[in-house]
Amino acid sequence: MEKARAFSARGITSPIARLGIVALGASPAPLDNAVNVALPAITRHFGLALADVQWLVVCYVLVFGSLMLVCGKIGDLVGHRLIFRTGLVVTALGCAACAIAPDWSLFLLARTVQGIGAALALSCTPALATAVYPPEQRVKALAAYAMAMAVAGALGPFLGGVLVAAWDWQAVYWVRVPIALLALGLSGALPSTQHTQSRHFDFSGAILLAASMGMLLLALVLSQRPGVSPWTALGLLAVALALLHRYVMRSVSSAEPIIRPELFADAAFTIPNVMNALVNLAGFAILLLTPYYLMNIVQLSAVISGLLLALAYGGMLAGAPLAARLVPWIGRRPTVFAGILIAALGLLPLGLTGAAASVPMVAFLLVLQGLGQGLVNVAYTDLVTGTLPERDRGVAGSLALLTRTVGIVGGAAILTTLHAHGAAAGGDFLAGYRFAFLGAGGGLLIALTLSCLWWRAWFGRSAGGL
Repeated sequence: MEKARAFSARGITSPIARLGIVALGASPAPLDNAVNVALPAITRHFGLALADVQWLVVCYVLVFGSLMLVCGKIGDLVGHRLIFRTGLVVTALGCAACAIAPDWSLFLLARTVQGIGAALALSCTPALATAVYPPEQRVKALAAYAMAMAVAGALGPFLGGVLVAAWDWQAVYWVRVPIALLALGLSGALPSTQHTQSRHFDFSGAILLAASMGMLLLALVLSQRPGVSPWTALGLLAVALALLHRYVMRSVSSAEPIIRPELFADAAFTIPNVMNALVNLAGFAILLLTPYYLMNIVQLSAVISGLLLALAYGGMLAGAPLAARLVPWIGRRPTVFAGILIAALGLLPLGLTGAAASVPMVAFLLVLQGLGQGLVNVAYTDLVTGTLPERDRGVAGSLALLTRTVGIVGGAAILTTLHAHGAAAGGDFLAGYRFAFLGAGGGLLIALTLSCLWWRAWFGRSAGGL
């Protein structure tokens, strides 16, 4: 077995081939959006109320998001390849357990296991992606990785529809088992981190940070659920902030904190993190509301609607290599700035559409938003990766994924609220749709304008660096 693994490692030496292995191992996570297509079948199979099936997504996101930074830190300490491999094993087990779960409670437990696997594997994929290329080609590696994730995200709903039609909902989980195992079998070709000194793992800090992130995400999730008191969500948010404060106080005296809070004292670092969360929050309006608009208002078929939605991922696919060219030319922050502006200009006009909207124009706006998102994904991840020391490369990649997750979960809460208010005022879905998109695009432009007031944070001090 070891000889075969060594032969495999010797045989796969091309950086692009190694990056393909990383992308293959990361793909079960973006392919999870295939589950959205399977939700009606899962609801019927377990005899669930519509409100209950939401926990299928909630428990996965809570575990995945809360453990992300901690898993990235563990990867920095014991090796990114080891944690990546462990995540692939746990992912395969979690997906298989979901497919064979005999009842709803065990299914949710399996989804939790799947979330742990995703946190372990994904937390180290940006670090591994940059490790297979020379340091001067880091942004190129991140762009190629982002393109692979965009392809997987675009394929998810289409693949889910095919699998559910052919073999029922269990297939959307079974299909990811061989993907994870194949990536595991090929992972011997990936570079292994060499440790020159022992480093301490802050267990107490990890628990505090994971708990605070979990409470924050749970507060965002519950804030959109009908029948849940706003005070419940506010109480959870208060607990999250208290735990985070305790983590910050503890980290001052820790020799090896999970992530150093003083990084966020610098607006030049904090603003891009906040803006990445906001651009993902605003962009989630497309996945949350546009399917209903295309099928119920514009009266398009499910197939055509799915193809139109895939155009946003196509825009991301184009934005990633463009970012790889722009970052060396104009810098990371200007590229992030441009991406946010383009994404906002794609979202805002969608708030002016109606039943007679031009389908080619809607398609253009979806591509435009995806293009901006692709620019942000690559330039922001490169900024964070370049700011943290190389030995914290796992934490850097995890932070980029965490801000994206917080943005998406926050988007589900805020955009749902905006749509409800707009629909109540205008009397129909379309009024709510317009209000939500005007809020998403307009809010993103306002946030971008405010952030630019800190001119030195964006451009002044680091025009040639960050």
